[in-house]
Amino acid sequence: MKKLLNTVYVSTEGAALKKDGENLVAEIEGAEKARVPLHMLASVVAFGPILISPGLIGICAERGITLAIMDRAGRFQARIEGPVTGNVLLRRAQYRLADAGEDIVRSIVMGKIANQRAVIRRTLRDYSSEMEPSAHDALEAATDRMAMILRRVQLSDETVDQLRGSEGEAAVFYFSVFDHLIRSPDTELRWTGRSRRPPLDAMNALLSFLYTLLTHDCRSACETVGLDPAVGFLHRDRPGRPSLALDLMEELRAPLADRLALSLVNRRQLRAGDFRRMEGGAVLLTDDARKLVLTAWQERKKEERLHPFLQEKVPFGLVPWLQALMLARHLRGDIDAYPPWFWS
Repeated sequence: MKKLLNTVYVSTEGAALKKDGENLVAEIEGAEKARVPLHMLASVVAFGPILISPGLIGICAERGITLAIMDRAGRFQARIEGPVTGNVLLRRAQYRLADAGEDIVRSIVMGKIANQRAVIRRTLRDYSSEMEPSAHDALEAATDRMAMILRRVQLSDETVDQLRGSEGEAAVFYFSVFDHLIRSPDTELRWTGRSRRPPLDAMNALLSFLYTLLTHDCRSACETVGLDPAVGFLHRDRPGRPSLALDLMEELRAPLADRLALSLVNRRQLRAGDFRRMEGGAVLLTDDARKLVLTAWQERKKEERLHPFLQEKVPFGLVPWLQALMLARHLRGDIDAYPPWFWS
């Protein structure tokens, strides 16, 4: 089993990262604040104006440690990587199936819908007695409709476009009741609908930030096993978009990102004051809130769950790599189908 390596997140403006022997060293105003052995790192993510020394860039490229550059809001700007690795025959198989991968898309959509439904069912299980009857009925109705869509996806012979439509239909039901999953007393944290680029309220800002972190991990997983992260199956190809990474993250959005967002808000670790509204209407996490989310994200990735296909407990943080590995094995013909990851 692959070892779960660390991701270093640097969000302090003006911090400097450099190489010192076999270590990454983080400094603020010339004072050392952290030291991490390079052999324990999978990637480094820098937010905003962070200085990265040429020596560190070189050793990270040589060791296969990805450097990702984000702006202060968490929007992706650039990645620094070493030589492209992976089996060219695997990538050729990926390209051949990219336009005829209905079975792969079906597995991804099944995983996403089942995991979204599981998030709602978990709330019903834990807090049903505390809910208003109208909220309880809305959640039950949504899970019933999503179960119908899931059965249709599983049993019918839908085309890729039809599967995309089913995925979108299930997402509408999921987000239509998302506000009932929020138990914070802060009205500013209520859910009114999905908004992106930019997020227009606090919950969307939190979800978008977590989705950015998850996309980074899924893209790294694709590259680690030798797949091309730009050529997907569910997501159409578009210049500059990591379509395959977005495919892999669909199964993980609800149990990993959405559940973490709900936990942080419902436990009152994040409050309305942890968000700020910018000119133009965009809402962003404050610097302190972003650090809290990053810490919680790293802790969540250490939690273990049973992998339904491998029947082995694995950390959350390894799931993107395992799913990328399962997809690579399917493309090579080692297994008959791509097994989605079901959260329970």
